Amino acid sequence: MEKDTICVQGGYEPGNGDPRILPIIQSTTFKYSTSDEMGKLFDLEADGYFYTRLANPTNDYVAKKICELEGGVAAMLTSSGQAANFYAVFNICESGDHLVVSSAIYGGTFNLLVNSLAKMNISCTVVDPDCTEEELNAAFKENTKCVFGESIANPAVKILDFEKFAKAAHAHGVPLIVDNTFPTPINCNPFKFGADIVTHSTTKYMDGHATSVGGCIVDSGNFDWTKYPDKFPGLCKVDETYHGIVYTEKFGKAAYITKCTAQLMRDFGSIQSPQNAFYINFGLETLALRMERHVSNATKVAEWLSNCDKVKWVNYPGLKSDKYHALAEKYMPNGTCGVLTFGLGTREESARVMDRLKMIAIVTHVADTRTCVLHPASHTHRQMNDEQLREAGVLPDLIRLSVGIENVNDIIADLDQAING
Repeated sequence: MEKDTICVQGGYEPGNGDPRILPIIQSTTFKYSTSDEMGKLFDLEADGYFYTRLANPTNDYVAKKICELEGGVAAMLTSSGQAANFYAVFNICESGDHLVVSSAIYGGTFNLLVNSLAKMNISCTVVDPDCTEEELNAAFKENTKCVFGESIANPAVKILDFEKFAKAAHAHGVPLIVDNTFPTPINCNPFKFGADIVTHSTTKYMDGHATSVGGCIVDSGNFDWTKYPDKFPGLCKVDETYHGIVYTEKFGKAAYITKCTAQLMRDFGSIQSPQNAFYINFGLETLALRMERHVSNATKVAEWLSNCDKVKWVNYPGLKSDKYHALAEKYMPNGTCGVLTFGLGTREESARVMDRLKMIAIVTHVADTRTCVLHPASHTHRQMNDEQLREAGVLPDLIRLSVGIENVNDIIADLDQAING
């Protein structure tokens, strides 16, 4: 099926007499007739459900839909995008390991990977996404276990060169993990360009209505863990906590997601609630329609801002003048997303313009139906001075504008009166 059909029909296939709409299985536990049946589930010898912390039918149907959209072999939902990124990395990293990280990623993810994982004795080397192949290869070490980047960086809106990063990762025998939240699988499928694992904050465009926090991990099934058994012992060697099971031997291409569920979800418990999964499924049904409108509106807004005398600069890969336009055309020919950034010269002027907005709201959220703005220097990064902001890749005057699906003339009119009024 095409992606817009998968959005509506994917994941859940009701049988005769079943609910036509995906049901919410709002139960923590599931009944079995014999002790042996339950025991087989705990030994991973049988498929089924016994406790929602590990798996739930509603969640699995939604994960299956996202998996189909990305073209993967297996997927799982998590409680948030941050949980998805943590699980995706920690599933193959342990104390003493190392990963290579693109500098152009969401600040919260950067802190997770660079600072919080350091407390677990997992180190990072940070690279500029625009680095040369030689610079990128120099970042790898003997104990490197993965490479992490974002397809479209938040808030820098830089496009990751998938093929460059995948080539380097595979040359060093490790997978490339990509957070594909901003373009969604509607506009970008990283697996087609060499990525091995994809994560999502389903809180953003997938939900699309700012109602439900969630995350998802999708495995392409393309990375051969068995080629590097000593590098990935958690997947290729005995797991004594499950009676000596070897995930790659028993589950094949589903080994990565099975281990992530059986170990990490069991031990850390960052499960998404079935109610939130139900809401996200509603959002997924209109995702293809909304992404088309987000891109169309954002392109027109970016063009208007580029022609506004008081606007000093605009970053949006959909603009032909943008530094990342060529990569956007290569990897996202149908458009990127609805998020762009622009600046007005000074921190004070950016704050003044935001305070004058009427329809467009100042919120910490991004990527839903309503147009909204955030000024990192005044909000998420307000503890930094201008020099520190620049070192972090965030200009003091940067405004992140998430263009919604309202009539684009109304969006532009509100920006016009705030900037030029």
